[in-house]
Amino acid sequence: MTTTALSGTPAPVLEVRDIVKSFGGVTALGGVSLNLLPGEVLCLAGENGCGKSTLIKIISGAEKPDSGAIVVDGETFTSMDTTDAIKSGVQVIYQDFSLFPNLTVAENIVFTSAVGSRQRLFNPRDSRPAAQQIVADLGLALDLDADVETLSVADKQLTAICRSLVHEARVIIMDEPTTALTQTEVERLFAIVERLRSRGVAFIFVSHKLDEVLAISDRVTILRSGKNVITSPAGDLDLRTIAQHMTGQVIDDSRRVSELVPDAAPVLEVEHLTLPGAFRDVSFTLGRGEILGLTGLLGSGRTEIAESLFGVHPYESGSVKVDGVPTRLRSIDDAIAAGIGYVPEDRLTQGLFLEKSIADNIIASSTDRHRTRWLTLDKPAIHKTIDGLFRRLRVKAPNVQAPVRSLSGGNAQRVVLAKWLARRPKVLMLNGPTVGVDVGSKSEILDILRAQAADGMGVIVISDDAPELVACCHRVLVVRHGRVVDVLEGDDVDVESIRKKVAA
Repeated sequence: MTTTALSGTPAPVLEVRDIVKSFGGVTALGGVSLNLLPGEVLCLAGENGCGKSTLIKIISGAEKPDSGAIVVDGETFTSMDTTDAIKSGVQVIYQDFSLFPNLTVAENIVFTSAVGSRQRLFNPRDSRPAAQQIVADLGLALDLDADVETLSVADKQLTAICRSLVHEARVIIMDEPTTALTQTEVERLFAIVERLRSRGVAFIFVSHKLDEVLAISDRVTILRSGKNVITSPAGDLDLRTIAQHMTGQVIDDSRRVSELVPDAAPVLEVEHLTLPGAFRDVSFTLGRGEILGLTGLLGSGRTEIAESLFGVHPYESGSVKVDGVPTRLRSIDDAIAAGIGYVPEDRLTQGLFLEKSIADNIIASSTDRHRTRWLTLDKPAIHKTIDGLFRRLRVKAPNVQAPVRSLSGGNAQRVVLAKWLARRPKVLMLNGPTVGVDVGSKSEILDILRAQAADGMGVIVISDDAPELVACCHRVLVVRHGRVVDVLEGDDVDVESIRKKVAA
């Protein structure tokens, strides 16, 4: 480990000095600087659009800065390409892991190294010893012969980490590494990070999950609008302080739920719903104006229950009533006709038409509600709906013709919400409504859900984010092995109780 001659303090393994980057006249980074010490975990935090992704791309050589410098182990680069970054020991693990699904774990671990060394032929059998050494060194139980497409998200994450070590990584940048992991898997990942940092490997950790930021980081650097706001020891910060630095305002994450009308008829009644292999004997009611949480570990059946109610995987037995009317949900069309909407977990591939405009996406599922008495499209009504939802949900984009692909995660989620609000459903289910969304957008999205509930809509939030459930839900159902095993309400809706029930 390199140290400075004067103080004995470790010299930075990575320095970013006054990086400036603009796109089409818009400044993405306005003189950003940071440093990273050997064996340190530095969290890079900020709202969507603050410049985090651009900075990561510049450090990894995927983008060139307009000005500034990157220093790796004392060597200065005014710009790097991806080969320079890899040779310097800088590795990025993106959210999608960038793995080859049709190759084995062993092949994925060593393949990019073979490409980087310009091997003309790749022998899969030669990959196993090198991969085995890394996996054994980390004490992992990865099946080297398994195809990556068969792995859990957690094991894909570990495979990507192993791949970075083939290149003798000195700096590993992890972009939203825990988005789809259970609490147990997060703890396993953090244990691997601790093991590597003890060997001098440094990490830049990018996450919107601020409790995890504080749990794993030594220091936190916060960006806002492309500029440094603060770099501070993690121990000197708390969740509210980080959120305030990120947004420039005080974020209210306290529990805020409206008073429900006592004895009001439920908008949704589910009785003894069963789908063999997924869930069984599920019963609950959803009140008009109520926000109901549905939580449990990944694989517990929580998502399958929602998808069944939306007609994706029709239930085999049981009954459903919407507004007191018995309804058989055999297809998505049945669910929509009954007044049920669903925002899926993977909003980018399942909830949006990425190449289409914001306007086209907002109106996509409600053209039947915008027709004249002659059954032609009512264009004035369509424009009124699109413009009204665009303003009301405060989608940050130049105009409604901007392509959805250009939006940040939080704004993409607002467009999905707008698409369903244009249909005015009686029941709206949202699976992971704020996954990958920054703290400011998260607060605003929860406010949108509260407003819809106040207008009489029944809302179901499927999530493993306990603070999110506490902040907005009247009741929380805990699902385990395909059954509802606990119902939390009133004062029992708190973070500790939810986590304890989920982990039981």
